[in-house]
Amino acid sequence: MLFTSYGFLLFVAVLLVLYYMLPARCQWPLLLLGSYAFYAFSGPKYLLYLWAVTIIIFAAARLIDANLTAQKVYLKEKKEALSKEEKKDYKASQKKIRFRYQVIAVLLCVGILAVVKYTNFFIANVNALLGTFGGGELSFLSIALPMGISFYTFQALSYLFDVARGTIRAEQNLFRLGLFIGFFPQLVQGPISRYGELSKTLYGGHPFDAKKVAFGAQRVLWGFFKKMVIADRIMPAVTTIISDGDTYGGAYAFFGMLFYTIDLYADFTGGIDVTIGVAQMFGIDVMENFNLPYFSTSLKEYWRRWHISMCNWFRDYIFYPVSSSKGMQGLGKWARAHLGERVGRRLPVYVSSFVVWFTTGIWHGASWNFIVWGLLNFAVLMISEEFEPMYEKFHAAHAWANGKVYHLFMVLRTFLLICVLNMFDCYASVWETLGAIGSMFTPKNWDSVMAGGLLTLGITAADYLVLFAAGVFVLCVSLYKNKNGDPREVITAKPFAARSAVWFALFVVVLIFGAYGIGYDASQFIYNRF
Repeated sequence: MLFTSYGFLLFVAVLLVLYYMLPARCQWPLLLLGSYAFYAFSGPKYLLYLWAVTIIIFAAARLIDANLTAQKVYLKEKKEALSKEEKKDYKASQKKIRFRYQVIAVLLCVGILAVVKYTNFFIANVNALLGTFGGGELSFLSIALPMGISFYTFQALSYLFDVARGTIRAEQNLFRLGLFIGFFPQLVQGPISRYGELSKTLYGGHPFDAKKVAFGAQRVLWGFFKKMVIADRIMPAVTTIISDGDTYGGAYAFFGMLFYTIDLYADFTGGIDVTIGVAQMFGIDVMENFNLPYFSTSLKEYWRRWHISMCNWFRDYIFYPVSSSKGMQGLGKWARAHLGERVGRRLPVYVSSFVVWFTTGIWHGASWNFIVWGLLNFAVLMISEEFEPMYEKFHAAHAWANGKVYHLFMVLRTFLLICVLNMFDCYASVWETLGAIGSMFTPKNWDSVMAGGLLTLGITAADYLVLFAAGVFVLCVSLYKNKNGDPREVITAKPFAARSAVWFALFVVVLIFGAYGIGYDASQFIYNRF
């Protein structure tokens, strides 16, 4: 059930009416049933995966929490009887027990994800290796990827890790945890919420609040505008270009790169707008996932602004644990002794970053394209880190490098770098991607493009005009929001007729200029496949 389908709108409307008709204590159980009903539309059998992850995480978290509680009680009772060394040994032994629970749960949940998402990728690579030595081929398995499994698995694991760290207590109600993991607005493409934050508004009773419902509906409409007027309108051109890299190389590859980066932003942020808006209509707060990412002056800054929940997840649950592990400490100690203080200090950070970006790449998709994409991000970030002292000296020595013009140059430079990296998300293979990138530095097809070739890609001159106007509008709204705050507050302060006219006009724009497919539904969201 797509977010931009009539079926989804009807589903939310019915659920919303029932939600506010019920007593407060019955609201979250209704959301649970609604979330499972929503997920069942993608295939009832896929509920088994969601339920399996929920039960595994629930059981492991309860065991870990019980162990932590028992440890506190024991240490309190034996406070005077145990020596400092005995307390230390006892804590270490209990920590090992809790770690075993974590490992078992992680292996089971990640194992489910790995089987459904990476089995055929593994078989394809084995077949390639066998083919090199003249061997036979393994048969591919018919495994459908359950919707949102990467997102809800990571959300479930974040809860488990937070319980193990003692930052939250384990949920005692399986169904309440089920709602946290399976809350329907964020099942499709996130954000990857933390239990400590989402639970503040997820379970409490919510009386009807006209302002919240209106603000939520307005955010949904804004998401529809970005998705349907921009992303879905530009997508045919992207599809045409990447479907035939030989024909559409050179200039076409350059414009395809730009088009896809615009498409990805409008599609993904539009989907997150719908998620946040729908949740707000039910009185539930979901975190923001973007902060003007294309205004970043460096790749490092970009990853603080793009898909914030995912980046925070990898930072908190992979980078920090790996970089502070005994293995990394030992590596750092060895490197200091054999390679010098500077290398010894930085090597564990770089190894940990490599693990993070390799994992980030493979999380996005079972393809070498995504692995290379992740490692290229790692390479650029590490090189930039090494040159950071040089950058600081450069800016200190040249006043013009701190001005608006140079700032704009850094933004454009970073944007183009992001565009190039995004190409690995488009093309079918690494070599095809590299070929398309290389072709952009040749004169190929520039004459064709200048002669009107962009009008042969499946979108018309009118489409380009709509895209330009919509893009400028999104840019202006984003800049206004960044400087002045939520524009909805400003619009709400206007007289009823004026604010109604604004939202009605946006609705009409989406209705008239939205790109529609079969059955007048919008196309699939890009991040659904992740």
